[in-house]
Amino acid sequence: MDTAERFRTAVEKRDLSALEDLFTEDIRFYSPVKFRPFEGRPMVLGLFGVLVRVLGDLRYVGHFEGAAGTSADGTQAPAAVLPFRATVDGKDIHGIDMLHFDEAGRIKEFTVMLRPASAVHTVGQAVLEGLRADGLA
Repeated sequence: MDTAERFRTAVEKRDLSALEDLFTEDIRFYSPVKFRPFEGRPMVLGLFGVLVRVLGDLRYVGHFEGAAGTSADGTQAPAAVLPFRATVDGKDIHGIDMLHFDEAGRIKEFTVMLRPASAVHTVGQAVLEGLRADGLA
């Protein structure tokens, strides 16, 4: 099973311990509600603890693979896009998780996109409350 599938399985099962080995130590998580990324494995794992509580009925509905980004030598790194559906405060959320991998196949960058626009606000508020409750914000 490749990293994207292992990630998908771990998130759908809410198995945070399985995520730890999938992330690089210096992972960057780009949120739709923050200009700066969450950085480092401990912070991103803490964020995922909040996300799996906040995103009700989270399920992935697709899997696309390819390459993205350009390294210093002009090559592109492997990447995957995982579309998902979830609910937050009774509202339907559509989104995608974009995963960028390092040479060892671990996730080094993670970007989330959400729709509709009101979902960004709803998710952002719920995640902020969760981060505060967990002492991470």
